[in-house]
Amino acid sequence: MNYIEEVQKIKREKNAIVLAHSYQNIEIDSVADYVGDSLFLSQKAKETNADIIVFAGVYFMAQTAKILNPDKKVILPNIKKAGCEMADMIDLQQLREFKNKYPDIPVICYINSTAEVKSECDICCTSSNAVEIVASLKAPKVLFVPDKNLGRWVEKQLGNVEVITYDGYCPIHNNFAPAGIKETRFKHSDAIVLAHPECREEFLDEADFVGSTTGIMNYVKNSNDNKFIIATEQGVVDRLKRDYPSKQFYNIYDKPSLCQSMKLNTITDIYNALKDETPEIKVDDDTAQKAIKCINRMLEVSK
Repeated sequence: MNYIEEVQKIKREKNAIVLAHSYQNIEIDSVADYVGDSLFLSQKAKETNADIIVFAGVYFMAQTAKILNPDKKVILPNIKKAGCEMADMIDLQQLREFKNKYPDIPVICYINSTAEVKSECDICCTSSNAVEIVASLKAPKVLFVPDKNLGRWVEKQLGNVEVITYDGYCPIHNNFAPAGIKETRFKHSDAIVLAHPECREEFLDEADFVGSTTGIMNYVKNSNDNKFIIATEQGVVDRLKRDYPSKQFYNIYDKPSLCQSMKLNTITDIYNALKDETPEIKVDDDTAQKAIKCINRMLEVSK
């Protein structure tokens, strides 16, 4: 069976689309309607006229798509395993305790958070728009959950806002150390270092450019440089190598950095999910009605 052809056929028959994050296995792109970062995929989820959305990503992404599309069927092929370690670092009770320590301060949640957490935050953000979102609140202090590294980077970019961060992080990006840049730069001295803002502050201080998944890809696209050290998940590196074969790309420590949850999906999984229309994402109405305000407020600022 040609699963790519079968997926395309079922999508037409069922008026379905496939949204894929840039950290997914690169072969997923052959059946995806849109591939990109969390902001882009949230925008596409809100705009779609499809009846079924298959999300090739992790749980919080599919939840966001469902919240934006309560009347559509949203499917996550590997629902039991496709979690996000960062999102799991804070639950609703922990958020409430954090807020109680700092009353009357607006709360921003990174999109890497559950629907329940989003339901009690003022606004959501992604790494693409975090600086813009924090600035839009025009507040001297903000609470930022769950990613301490992104929050600290935003604070440094703005310079006039105190960003009080929760102690969460992405294990992949948090694992990068300044020694990794120095070691890799020693081997590739003429390469430009591009890093994701989920990395630690001391690591970002050593990078030549800091940006989201899309920001990194756009930097490469527009750059006259030909050699890059990429400090983010391997899916970005794979797509850069495919899209810019004349340029050279290196990993920190010259080894891939893999998010195992993001690597679960195969084209066969997407075929089975479309065929059976399972497993379906559900978000209870009360949580969804609260969370959508947080998400929509972000989308309004990021138009």
